[in-house]
Amino acid sequence: MRKGYFIARPISVVVLVSFLSISFLPFFNGVAVADTDPAVTECQNYLSSVSASELSNPASKGAQCKSLIDLYAELAQQQANLANQKSVSGTLSGDIKTVTAQINAKKTEIKTKVAHISVLTNSIGEKKVAIQSLADKIQNQKDSLAQLLRKTNEMDRNTVTDFLLSATTLSDFSSDVSRFDTLKVQVRASVDTIKTIKGVTEQKKAELEKEQNLTIDEKQALVQTQNNLAVKQSAQKTLLGISKDKEVQYQKLIADQQAKVATIKAKLFQLAGGSQAIRFDVALQYANQAASSTGIDPAFLLAELTQESNLGANVGKCYLTDTSSGAGVGVNTGKSFSNVMKASRDVGPFLDITSRLGYDPMKTVVSCPIAGVAGYGGAMGPAQFIPSTWKIFESRLASALGKQTPNPWMAQDAFMAASMYLTDLGGVGSGASAQLRASCKYYGSGGSTCSYGRNVQSLKLSIQSDIDYLNQYGVSRR
Repeated sequence: MRKGYFIARPISVVVLVSFLSISFLPFFNGVAVADTDPAVTECQNYLSSVSASELSNPASKGAQCKSLIDLYAELAQQQANLANQKSVSGTLSGDIKTVTAQINAKKTEIKTKVAHISVLTNSIGEKKVAIQSLADKIQNQKDSLAQLLRKTNEMDRNTVTDFLLSATTLSDFSSDVSRFDTLKVQVRASVDTIKTIKGVTEQKKAELEKEQNLTIDEKQALVQTQNNLAVKQSAQKTLLGISKDKEVQYQKLIADQQAKVATIKAKLFQLAGGSQAIRFDVALQYANQAASSTGIDPAFLLAELTQESNLGANVGKCYLTDTSSGAGVGVNTGKSFSNVMKASRDVGPFLDITSRLGYDPMKTVVSCPIAGVAGYGGAMGPAQFIPSTWKIFESRLASALGKQTPNPWMAQDAFMAASMYLTDLGGVGSGASAQLRASCKYYGSGGSTCSYGRNVQSLKLSIQSDIDYLNQYGVSRR
């Protein structure tokens, strides 16, 4: 039950905020966020001075902030309950309680994410209004500056010669000079004001972009949490349908779970340009190894390579036949291509790579050009690197993998290379916005979003579900 701010009479909001900051440890996806989440920090600062009357309005920012902080406290308690319950799992009743605790934690996490998104949306709206207000101020200052410049130009045209040829007195001329100097000071002041407002505007725009990215990340995390909740609710429903005295059925349930685990592990992970498909559990092992070195989310890396694999299947497989022009031929079709590889950029590195690996360059598979798309083929192995790009990462790969000559056609080497490249493109972490940008750059389209990147994110959710199932049921029971 959520704690209220009123018992017999209103309690000081300042006292309550101080109490909340000490009495609970908020968690988000299992990580403490009180000192790192900008929305929580903003809410704590806002609540320190908000009036009690605003808190009574559910649509107000104060009420939303209070809801967010209360939900973090509830989530922390649910996480503690879950940690305590895990220590007694292993029996039917214990497993039911564990799953129930997981469901409660996920439900609270979903409510927290929704409240978090609401606070971010509110803040984004405020910043847009502030940016518009600053833009209006800049326009007003520009209009004022234009008037000052017109006056300055008019006075500047009144030269000493004009004064000598006119009937203007010396005192009148001195007065005009004084006003002219005053106008120049006002012009400088107006320019300085515009620069200051522009600086504040840029800062507000940067804050707005940061909060918009946070909103994208939170919405993507919300979808993933909801998917995870559905899996756990299904498991709870199955467990609750088994009576305590039917251990045989319980054992069958465990066997079914382990069978699904085996199916997931054995699922073939198709890779473009590789010598053969590998099992999902082996692919996950390579992805985890790459993640430990680079920080790239394993599900994201697997999704990226799955997308590349599908692209590889579409463009087919080719052999290089002419090292001077980069021409080649389809392995299965015999169709000739004039642009299998860009000769000036990739043929030299390709010959060097194959030579050091002991491969015949004319019998080593690379991707064919994509029909109807300008450019070249020549991409190598599971990560679909062109030879010149692979050479950029070769020394880093050799150090990370502990081998002298990394092989782009070997899955483990390709996984590490793709992980390094995605890291360089800014895809570290689990945030959907950063991953979207990295995927678009990996594909070559650039920008903050693209259909290729959105496809990768959809694949990531499916792959993460398999990983979550393996993490929950893949360990042998006692």
